[in-house]
Amino acid sequence: MPVRSAPSLWSRLMAGKAGPVTVVVLAIFAVWYLACLPMNGSALQRAMPDMASRSVIERFIAAINLPDGNLAAPHQIITAMVQGIFFEPPLGRRSLVYHGLITLSAALSGFVLGTVLGIVLAVLIVHFRSMNKSLMPWVIISQTIPILALVPLLNAILGKLGLPIIVPKALIATYLCFFPVTVGMVKGLTSPDTMQLDLMRTYDASKWQTFWKLRWPAATPFLFASLKIAIAGCIVGAIVAEMPTGAQGGLGSRLLAGYQYNNLRLVLWAALFTAALLSALLISVIALVERRVLVSMGVRGGGE
Repeated sequence: MPVRSAPSLWSRLMAGKAGPVTVVVLAIFAVWYLACLPMNGSALQRAMPDMASRSVIERFIAAINLPDGNLAAPHQIITAMVQGIFFEPPLGRRSLVYHGLITLSAALSGFVLGTVLGIVLAVLIVHFRSMNKSLMPWVIISQTIPILALVPLLNAILGKLGLPIIVPKALIATYLCFFPVTVGMVKGLTSPDTMQLDLMRTYDASKWQTFWKLRWPAATPFLFASLKIAIAGCIVGAIVAEMPTGAQGGLGSRLLAGYQYNNLRLVLWAALFTAALLSALLISVIALVERRVLVSMGVRGGGE
């Protein structure tokens, strides 16, 4: 009987999720660092007039440590993020926590409004044929409107009404949130097959009972999948809405400041990756809630 050889270390590392993700991240970092040399060539020429006489290693080390290069190195971004998150007063204007909270408040407001609106629209579309024909096309068409055109329009209209600055930001976040929730919930609410619906009619279940006992449980996994997309869209919407109002704070204002002033280039990168980190954290929270909810519903695997 042949003796099986033990799996290699590489095979064991690649068997789970952590190994492949780590390899991809390391590959991205390697390409990123290598790209710093050509991307920061002009700034490197100004910083090192004798660049031609330097070795490739010396030029590479200088390129990844330039404070005003076109492409910041990963370690520079991480350092700027750590400085802005942990070593600045939390409510100070230079703190990424302060700006992140401003963006988060608008994003979460829009997320709640968009989720409620999306669920209500989905229920109407599924249960009323006239709503399906009249609402669904407009839901789809609404996403063809450029978000950059809505931001100044809402800021101008709501600003004249004297409403707080968070209102237009929350509405932009709502605009990006309700569409995936609506589409996901329509798909989920219509996922029960004919046999299941016939069984509910056999039990003489009302439409309300069919909704709560069959359609809603079937739609729950679709809802959480949509929420993960929606929360990321809310962060993007809040940041875009902050761009014209840089003086009010928020990650969008930090991005704008980093774009406008070369000496604040690292501020742009730090704000950009802070926004990505914030989105990842919120998606993780939704995934955790999803796992708990699906397990409580008796779904095997809990959404894994």
